[in-house]
Amino acid sequence: MGTLDWIVLGLFCLGLVAMIIYASKQKNDTSTDYFLAGRDATWLAIGSSIFASNIGSEHLVGLAGAGASSGMAMAHWEMHGWIILILGWFFVPFYARSGVFTMPEFLEKRYNKGSRSILSIISLVSYVFTKVAVTVYAGGVVFKQVFGIDSMFGIDFFWISAVGLVVLTGIYTTTGGMKAVLWTSVLQTPVLLIGSLAVLVIGLIKLGGWSEMMAICKAVPVNADGDTMTSLIRSANDPEYPWTGVILGSAIIGFWYWCTDQYIVQRVLSGRNQQEARRGAILGAAFKLSPVFIFLIPGMIAYAMNAKGLITLPDSDSAFSVLVKELLPVGFKGLVVGGLLAALMSSLASLFNSSATLFTVDFYQKYKPQASEKELVKVGRIATVVVVVLGILWIPVMKGLGKVLYAYLQDVQSLLAPGIAAVFLLGIASKRTTPAAGLIGLTTGFVLGMLRLGLKIFSGGINPDGIIYKVFLAPNWLHYEIVLFFVVIIIMVVTSMFTKRADPLAIKGLYVGSSTAEEKALTRASWNNWDLFFSGLIIVVIVWFYAYFW
Repeated sequence: MGTLDWIVLGLFCLGLVAMIIYASKQKNDTSTDYFLAGRDATWLAIGSSIFASNIGSEHLVGLAGAGASSGMAMAHWEMHGWIILILGWFFVPFYARSGVFTMPEFLEKRYNKGSRSILSIISLVSYVFTKVAVTVYAGGVVFKQVFGIDSMFGIDFFWISAVGLVVLTGIYTTTGGMKAVLWTSVLQTPVLLIGSLAVLVIGLIKLGGWSEMMAICKAVPVNADGDTMTSLIRSANDPEYPWTGVILGSAIIGFWYWCTDQYIVQRVLSGRNQQEARRGAILGAAFKLSPVFIFLIPGMIAYAMNAKGLITLPDSDSAFSVLVKELLPVGFKGLVVGGLLAALMSSLASLFNSSATLFTVDFYQKYKPQASEKELVKVGRIATVVVVVLGILWIPVMKGLGKVLYAYLQDVQSLLAPGIAAVFLLGIASKRTTPAAGLIGLTTGFVLGMLRLGLKIFSGGINPDGIIYKVFLAPNWLHYEIVLFFVVIIIMVVTSMFTKRADPLAIKGLYVGSSTAEEKALTRASWNNWDLFFSGLIIVVIVWFYAYFW
């Protein structure tokens, strides 16, 4: 990092501080103000926040690393712009009519209190032990490598950057609430896009162009069936990403993450109306097409440059940070580091705010309904601080087991997603799905998912010829996820046949076909041909991408 780089980084941080101060001075007196930005967010803030919240360490480290190690395999998860369109066009009206703060709260309205409690617990546990841990760990690794500092004040710079990242993010999330998350995302998103595009363009120029990268990567086999690093659709025998699993399997994870996870949906819940929420989702869907080009393909560029001896790549996970350090000119490096900082902070900020919302609304307010608005905001701030502390306490474990936990991250998501996705899908699709079915489906999906995870961690003593190994461990992770999804659906359908249905009046507006004429008219008035055009354009880009890399 040169002097100009530090100046650019300093200017970026000043802009960030100005936005945080502005957001913290806005009205945050009520729980609606603090958790959902007063439900007054515009499409630009919503779309930017969806993108900035999604871009975390799994992209800066994991996606670029996946590009350097396995090529296009992980691109399926980054082409999920079409699922974000489903969030905007299909789910926004249901969530808007329900008037909920959280996804567990929506499940209570559609099913019962038990479903709400279980989803809240699942969400909080997964946030602290996966998203916080992985983001903080990767942040420490990336900044130590990019800055080139081994230690400061006699302390490993990993700890300084990791703890500093958590504390700084926790401060502005605690003081500014959802408004701070939304406003800083507006600054962070363009910085991240510009800086990362610079890595892509300069990397291709240094390597010798797109065709050179494709030629080198196309010559690298990834399985015994002739697929290479550039193959998006791979053989059914591929050990990690068979096409029989990746198409539906990635979609199940995407549906859970983009349409039902508090971490993302909270952004559209903050919209001032259906039109702003939908357009924010459309913008987020457009932004979501970029990670393949600004993270995954740079990982492939790093692999190709390493193969040609142009850079030294110590391991695949260091691909993006090595490109930033070695290729970018003075000034741009500071901008990209600002973008990296922005991405990690935004991801953590969204996580902290969502965790605070879940705890306050789904636990505290539930058991103390007489709590005042100021008390709820105070509890929300305290909950954020607790999550920050838990994140810091988890760092030593993450540092020692980071690679193991990161390797299991996709596994964890594939095991959490099926049950939650099935419960939301059937609940909105049909009024026949009963409250008991929702509770049993959610519990079954979580138990069977965590059973496989637990068995994988302690698989050393399990007989590979035994029934437990063959049922729970032998299947490909994506195939297991798909089977689990349909098992939960079958259990819910059967349960619904023998249990009492919910009162149709109590769940009116929460399932397909139950909207009133006024509600339908309100939704119809919230979109026009421009919304259709841009949504269609996103679909065309996705179809082109699959056709090109098939």
